[in-house]
Amino acid sequence: MKHILYSLFLFCSFISFAQKPVQVSGKLLDKTTQTPLEFATVSVISSDPNVSPQGGITDLNGNYQFLVTPGTYTVKWEFISFKPVVRENVVIESEKVFETISMEPDIAQLEAAVVVAEKTTVDLRLDKKIYNIGQDLTVRGGSVSDVLDNVPSVSVDVEGNVSLRGNDNVRILIDGRPSALVGFNGAEALRQIPAEAIERVEVITSPSARYDAEGTAGILNIILRKNQIQGFNGSFNVSAGYPERYGASANLNYRTNKWNLFTNTGYNYRTAPGYARTNIDYKFDDNAQLPDTTLLAVQERRDFDRLGRNYFTSFGAEYFINDNSSIVGNIVYRLGNDDDETTNNNTRTFQGEEFNEINLRRELESEDEDDLQFSLDYQNDLDDNGQKLTATAQYSISIEDKESNIDQTELISNTLNDLERLLETEDETEALVQVDWVKPVGENIQYEAGYRGNYRDISNSYFFEEIEDFNDGSGFIPDPQLNNTFNYEEFVNAVYGQYGQEFGAFSLLAGLRFEQTNININQETTDVSNKKSYSSFFPTLNLGYELQEDENITLGYNRRVRRPRGRRLNPFPSRSSQNSFYQGNVDLNPQFSNQVDLGYLRRWSKLTLSTSIYYNRSTDNVETIETSGIAPGDNTTAVFRFPVNLSTEQRLGYELTLTYRPFKWWTINSDANVFRVETDGDYVDPTGVRDDQNFDFVNTTYFLRLNQKFELPAKIDFQARVNYRGASENAQGTQNAITTVNLAASKDILNEQGSLTLNVSDLLNSRRRESTTNTATFISDSEFQYRQRQVTLAFTYRFNQQKREQRREEEAAPDEEFEG
Repeated sequence: MKHILYSLFLFCSFISFAQKPVQVSGKLLDKTTQTPLEFATVSVISSDPNVSPQGGITDLNGNYQFLVTPGTYTVKWEFISFKPVVRENVVIESEKVFETISMEPDIAQLEAAVVVAEKTTVDLRLDKKIYNIGQDLTVRGGSVSDVLDNVPSVSVDVEGNVSLRGNDNVRILIDGRPSALVGFNGAEALRQIPAEAIERVEVITSPSARYDAEGTAGILNIILRKNQIQGFNGSFNVSAGYPERYGASANLNYRTNKWNLFTNTGYNYRTAPGYARTNIDYKFDDNAQLPDTTLLAVQERRDFDRLGRNYFTSFGAEYFINDNSSIVGNIVYRLGNDDDETTNNNTRTFQGEEFNEINLRRELESEDEDDLQFSLDYQNDLDDNGQKLTATAQYSISIEDKESNIDQTELISNTLNDLERLLETEDETEALVQVDWVKPVGENIQYEAGYRGNYRDISNSYFFEEIEDFNDGSGFIPDPQLNNTFNYEEFVNAVYGQYGQEFGAFSLLAGLRFEQTNININQETTDVSNKKSYSSFFPTLNLGYELQEDENITLGYNRRVRRPRGRRLNPFPSRSSQNSFYQGNVDLNPQFSNQVDLGYLRRWSKLTLSTSIYYNRSTDNVETIETSGIAPGDNTTAVFRFPVNLSTEQRLGYELTLTYRPFKWWTINSDANVFRVETDGDYVDPTGVRDDQNFDFVNTTYFLRLNQKFELPAKIDFQARVNYRGASENAQGTQNAITTVNLAASKDILNEQGSLTLNVSDLLNSRRRESTTNTATFISDSEFQYRQRQVTLAFTYRFNQQKREQRREEEAAPDEEFEG
């Protein structure tokens, strides 16, 4: 596959020793995006047929540098799907520095008139797919979570959890590194970063050794916007919607010859009403003699009224030390302030009717979160042959304070029967140091090596108190069995080496990564500690073969790890319900996986087909167990959910992505993913209190996405997107299918410096999870909707930025587009 690792280029000819070679250099950019074109070909061709062509290729920053013999030449710059640039009769007698050349996409493959700023392109590489997030209509005024739900291979469930090809163990990076922006709750954090701050998303399903081994499904790398246009330019975005939501953001950039200053800043005020419903029926032997106090069934309805206020800013400065080196400093800050109210109506039916209850449980929760991150990046081109050294240092802190006040009234007797107060503080500190070195050897070979050290320190303090007896006037009493401070410390050292080479139409990228992990876990109050240390090698291999122009096959293999984190480790039980509890497991071990991916890509003039078959096998797989037990502080039965290392999982899947433009005004994009999951494992309760369970199951399910964009009269753009998530099942239950429809329309105003966009998210108000759980001791069915249908009106204003209204002959080829 051309231009994935290295473009083929012609060797310098052997000519007279009296002619001393001179240096030729320059830079290539994509004209529409002003981003560097890496691995493009530069050819220097003599009119003398006896003189062999000479030339070179561009590096990762679009720069090229090579030696040629003095003479008169035709110089040709080439890159796949772009119009070649040719200059004839160029005299090269001494060092020659060409000005920066901006290449335009190939007009031969293009039709119809489409505004570049409204499209999203996909760039396929040997080890990743890059989705350049254009101003997709359906996510304007939205968040990163909305953006990800529009990217092929990626799905976001009703709770905001991100999956890649149906696997929720995704490593999410910001600008190539772990980030405090993801915070304690990745799903919630992604809802708080404005969509306008995102430049592109890299979907890496077969990561090479240069990436850390975390994430068995792969990696999503979110790149924040950093403009490179000279002078002062930017854009502003304001939005409002229903249910009540307001937002404003700015993307500003100032560029000189020596400095590039950039910022993304935004504020959001959002309400998110939702609900959850659960019905639980406990199982008993038909002949069992049950006491009157035995709980038989629970009907529960929870209504969520969430209010979130969020401020986000990213400010960076890049200084160009000289032509070969630069340094970038960046500060990112996120402030969140949430006030949520949960109203829980539940009816509890007992064997003896006199014990029946109808409870109204109300929880008022306030949450403040501060995330601050500092990063420093240094890059140096060590020589004229492409040798490069990059170094990164990053430090981040996150502080989250949460207070919950819970009261519960029994409505039959009109009695206040519970008052609880919960104070929880989570602190996280993370430090990262990374060094990478790249060394080309000759024209088709490249070596890479690097080191990464990553340190994380998490502390979670949990303080719970309640009024146990309303008659003695003793007030709130702390619970010594629950209150504790949980500390988690992790240090990962990693080194890697990587080798790449191109043999004609065949490309190879092979690497080996070694990671050493040390973990200390300590529960201060109970003085319980645990230490874990493990190391492993992670080999990677990516192969590519170009069958013909615009047709290629890729094959990838990688080994990866999933380390337990966050909620899965947190040992403190949830308190929003008296009938069901979730509690983490501090004794979880990492799970390892091996994955193989076989891909095929074919481009035609109006149609692009990208498809792959993948297989993943994971050991020590973490499963969430659901079982019944005695509720803390209560003598009644409740449902408990907790994670354990349980099974071996095998996942076999097929993925298909299509881009089709039947007419100049109509673009169709679709992707489908079908996969089969087979799990083998048994749960044996170490305490002997809960029933043992067999977790063997086989399930086949699928995801479908259809996205269409139309150009209507009066220059109105209209977009419609349908997502379908098929029904699925596991060892303990089933989940129904989910269909979501999003619509949007946009029109340019103010001489096309501004845009008005109206979008409707979840038009049918159908994005809710409906599931059934069936165990040996109970059966339950539940329904959950995180947020209702949303309508948003957004206005964007650009200044000193060209709208790039080029016709199709000046745009990216259809085979590299993915609209929204």
